[in-house]
Amino acid sequence: MTNHNKGLLAGLMAVLIWSGFILASRAGGVSELNTFDVIAIRYGTCATLVLPIWWLWHRFPFWQRRYVLLAMIGGIAYALTTFFGFQQAPASHAAILLPGLMPVFIGLAAWLFAHERPMAMQLAGMALVVLAVMILIVDLVLTPGFSFGLGHLAFMAGALCWALMTVLVKRWQISPWETTITLAVVTAAIYLPVYVVGLPKSLHLASASEILLQAVYQGFLATIVQMVLFVYAVRQLGASQMGSLMALVPVLAGLAAIPLFGEPASVALIVALVLGSGGVWLANTKIPMMKRRWQ
Repeated sequence: MTNHNKGLLAGLMAVLIWSGFILASRAGGVSELNTFDVIAIRYGTCATLVLPIWWLWHRFPFWQRRYVLLAMIGGIAYALTTFFGFQQAPASHAAILLPGLMPVFIGLAAWLFAHERPMAMQLAGMALVVLAVMILIVDLVLTPGFSFGLGHLAFMAGALCWALMTVLVKRWQISPWETTITLAVVTAAIYLPVYVVGLPKSLHLASASEILLQAVYQGFLATIVQMVLFVYAVRQLGASQMGSLMALVPVLAGLAAIPLFGEPASVALIVALVLGSGGVWLANTKIPMMKRRWQ
């Protein structure tokens, strides 16, 4: 197997894990676990796994201000908003709002804070994603018994948190491993004491299988394994082609969520999923997207 094919396989596996993250998170949202439990399981598991890596192989002073800020934005704020969303709104809607809006917010944040000017193809992709979101909102407003609520706003806020973290990671030239270790260890160190002392818990109500699913998927697959696969695929395929593969996430996760959770489907939802994937693909084509002018 050639390096290109190995990279393609790694990229597709990363896409499947990202799609599965949306499904696993919704499974946690409709289980006996509450938002705070899922976050504790995610970062407690991941921190336990990556601490030996930090100690034995990649030690760095992660209590610097920049790493703490990353953990607050991309760890705690992202998790609180996103996992609250999964308790309130369908996974098929998350498939549009999370991976769809991330490149939109990343482009806007890079423009505002890093002076990277979006170019035509990126703007076209962002416009398609915005159109997909508008179709979803109109469909919810016009459909009796449904509404665009706090869960949807939470997904949008989560995408914004991830975009801000992404721009900071790039601006500060923080490596993937440093980012992973920071989001795991620093987030856990800040969050877990607060969770233990003062936040409501439902762990005692959940089954062992529900807890294990979140521990394996959130704390291992969606953080460590996906990161390794993503970085390897980027090195073999390039960032543009890997970004294009990520366009599969909205369609894969959205369509899988409909039968898996019995979520309502409509023509408008399917159109929004397809447009969202198309927008993500356009935003990651091989045509140069931005003029880099980091300061």
